[in-house]
Amino acid sequence: MSSTDSFTLDAPTVLCIAVSLSLMPAAFILSKALIPANKTRDRVLFFWHAYDALTHLFIEGSFAYQCFFSYTTVTSTPHQGPFFLNDPTRLYGPAYGTGPTARLWQEYAKADRRWAGADLTVISLELLTVFIGGPAAVYICYLLSRSSNETLTTKSRGSVKATLWFVAIALATAELYGGFMTFAPEWLTGSTSLATEDPVYLWLYLFFFNTLWVFLPLWVLWEAAKELRGAFVAAETQVEQKSQ
Repeated sequence: MSSTDSFTLDAPTVLCIAVSLSLMPAAFILSKALIPANKTRDRVLFFWHAYDALTHLFIEGSFAYQCFFSYTTVTSTPHQGPFFLNDPTRLYGPAYGTGPTARLWQEYAKADRRWAGADLTVISLELLTVFIGGPAAVYICYLLSRSSNETLTTKSRGSVKATLWFVAIALATAELYGGFMTFAPEWLTGSTSLATEDPVYLWLYLFFFNTLWVFLPLWVLWEAAKELRGAFVAAETQVEQKSQ
């Protein structure tokens, strides 16, 4: 584990945490507005994917922006390559930014210092998350909203749901894989970048904000498995009835 200062609850820290958590009520409001009250599971699915999309596009999107556009110039090469963007004269990352989103990631980097700079593995995963995961979550929300439209024909609704669960399975699997690839290098090297000694950094920053992307994708896969089983059982039953 890496040594770090203890958690301090100052005004900038409160603001950073509030911004991160503010996406949850936003997603909840959208789910209530776009999904009928009698479709509880669809509301929960919509809420999760709306929160997922907002986080990927805005929070993690700001990280990607900081990695490419915030930097400091160095006069001597601090280490041997490879260098981010193949530029040995610059150090990139949120640590060198001055705006609100840079401050947000500087705060999270107190728990995982890889997010302060331009860690190549983290950036590679975040590019996929921002440009594929975020839009996929938006698309799932659209499909959930469309499938709740009572005017759709049975055939159209079935087509929408088939696409919905296909994309949901792909995204949930990607979320789990991305989380593993983010933290497995740390687990295998003694968590040298993680501030596991401070309980707030460990349980709020690292555990809570990251295991959401473990438990909820697993639940999505569980629901998808039930949908697939139901669809195949219904199809086989229909074939059996026709053959009789």
